Amino acid sequence: MKAKDEISDALHRFLFEPLAVRGEIVRLDAAWRTVLERRAYPLAVRDILGQATAAAALLSATIKFDGLLTLQIQARGPLRLVVAQITSERKLRALARWDGEPQAGPLRDLCGDGALSLTIDLGQGRKPYQGVVGLQGDTLAQALEQYFDQSEQLPTQIQLAADDRAAAGLLLQRLPDTVAADADGWNRLETLAATLQSAELLALPAPVLLRRLFHEEDVRLFDPDFFGYRCTCSRERTAAMLHAMSEDELRQILREQGLIQVDCEFCGHRYPFDAIDVASLQSGFRSDPSTTCH
Repeated sequence: MKAKDEISDALHRFLFEPLAVRGEIVRLDAAWRTVLERRAYPLAVRDILGQATAAAALLSATIKFDGLLTLQIQARGPLRLVVAQITSERKLRALARWDGEPQAGPLRDLCGDGALSLTIDLGQGRKPYQGVVGLQGDTLAQALEQYFDQSEQLPTQIQLAADDRAAAGLLLQRLPDTVAADADGWNRLETLAATLQSAELLALPAPVLLRRLFHEEDVRLFDPDFFGYRCTCSRERTAAMLHAMSEDELRQILREQGLIQVDCEFCGHRYPFDAIDVASLQSGFRSDPSTTCH
């Protein structure tokens, strides 16, 4: 039975007004489990992917944007790629690529030499914003704190956790260009937040968590925002990708396989294209390729 103030797939913003500190708590339930239904991830990969998905949700509420936010790790270790995407409508998807059977351990052991990037695609032909830092720290939370320190110059504390049921995160951040009435307030909040255990972050509703951590602080809790799973793949996007290939490449695949089948790496949906579809693509037809095999 759920606690009466528990809300699923939700992000809660909160504010310590006298201390000039803002925060967010997110817990993804059904949306995260939908990600896991798409692919069988080793436990070490699953946990990092869940943390990245929770982190992307936190960042999507911190940064104002209209489009697509992508949090990505590219590395040379056993865990080669982690991608978590959130739209401005709060729809998410995520995936990871790995080699072998990665074992749980520090992030630097899982990923090796790599980079952490945050990209905001504004769409409509506008130039995307991207921030990139080297992958530092033993945890993804530490790597993100380094990102904020280097790219945004904002004191930030992040905690992340994930298992097979939920992905969750906590973010604390000093407001820019403000002077708090309580000079020691930030240090006090950091110390209190550091006592949070992963099991608590994954299990406790946001109001309960805030009361437990900061019961002596004046904190204002806002109404939640809600997230859901949705993949942005489509037959049209897939057709555009195929259109960029040469006619010889496409015809060779057709000769060898009889059908071109493209699977979305995020959701696993399969898009088939037969010879008539390919002919339509190559002739530059504006109409959509057929949705069935001829």
